[in-house]
Amino acid sequence: MTDRGSEDATHVQPGGEKDELRARVGEFVRDRVIPYEPVLDAGGSDAAAALGELQARAKQEGLWALPLPTHLGGGGLTFGEYADLAEAEGASDHGPAALGSAPLLDVSMLARHAESSVRDRYLRRLVAGETRTCYAMTEPEVPGTDPFMTATRAVRRPDGGWAVTGRKWFTSGAVGADLVTVLARTDGQAGDRDGLSLLLVPTDSPGFRVVRELPVLGATGQWEIELDHVGVPADHLVGAPGQALAIAGERLQRGRILRCLRWLGQAGRAFDLMCERAVTRAGSRGPLAGHQLVQQQVFDALLALRTTGPLVHEAVALIDSGKDAHIEVGLAKVAAARMLQQVTDAAIQVHGAAGLGPDTALPALFRTGRAARILDGPDELHITAVARRVLRGYGGPSTTPS
Repeated sequence: MTDRGSEDATHVQPGGEKDELRARVGEFVRDRVIPYEPVLDAGGSDAAAALGELQARAKQEGLWALPLPTHLGGGGLTFGEYADLAEAEGASDHGPAALGSAPLLDVSMLARHAESSVRDRYLRRLVAGETRTCYAMTEPEVPGTDPFMTATRAVRRPDGGWAVTGRKWFTSGAVGADLVTVLARTDGQAGDRDGLSLLLVPTDSPGFRVVRELPVLGATGQWEIELDHVGVPADHLVGAPGQALAIAGERLQRGRILRCLRWLGQAGRAFDLMCERAVTRAGSRGPLAGHQLVQQQVFDALLALRTTGPLVHEAVALIDSGKDAHIEVGLAKVAAARMLQQVTDAAIQVHGAAGLGPDTALPALFRTGRAARILDGPDELHITAVARRVLRGYGGPSTTPS
């Protein structure tokens, strides 16, 4: 490992318990999760068994569900305290699931907005890893940046429950999930700014169907689902009717920054691979590390890492203190996505043909970097939303930002 990890990514003071905890999380991901990545990436029963083994080990080592509430069986870290760990944990896409922090957004949403009966029924099981959730918002043929066009509908039943009909896609982890939170229109027509609600749908309900897998640049894990008059109990409405976008907005801010933190961890992993390759690979003119163009790649990648980290952690601090962070989250999201793609591209270039093949994690990291510029809103959405907010402060048009 290089000096990068000790200087750019860590935001806790040396010598403290947080340093030790971060080191333990990083070691767990490096020594236990990463070796299992080929099995976990392939999915199926072998992946489920491997994940179960990793989760049991995380519980034994006291690393389980660190950012989740203690009264539900988690570690009780605040969002700000967890941020540094999220970088180390996120060096592998499978780190959050292996260490039990993957349901953080769902647990936070349900703890804040769900009925007490739903909280009592599901929250402990979610934190324990016994129940799995996913989140379904985007739809085929509907712009993901315009949720007001949502076509999925939920209609009241005589018993007070709901019947949900529609189709969603790019739903992460739909296969194997026990519950899916669905954005649906409960009032009004497509395009109306009101009338959208969130419903927690058990996936074993009649009428729920996984339609197909949607590989992202060859990677598994995304799915298209269909709901055909799926019955949902009345108490499974999350929040009040019509409040979906306010609740989703809370979730999106934290979710975007969590992704940014994990992208920092993955970019750091790519940077380490690049530097290790540079000093160990030699040709007739000596090690790659002696070539000025390779040194340029190292410099530019390190500069991207060092300048992106503070943006992300500034947004974390604002969210953790309950302050408005729309501008900071937008800046961080675009910067972190670009940075991950830049750093992994540089690492692939230094590896040459070896960076394109199956012997390193670089193809997967590069794929994540490219997808990052679309996930949770494309770059263009965040750029225009941030610019509008900034210009409003100078007397610009008061259009509602996304």
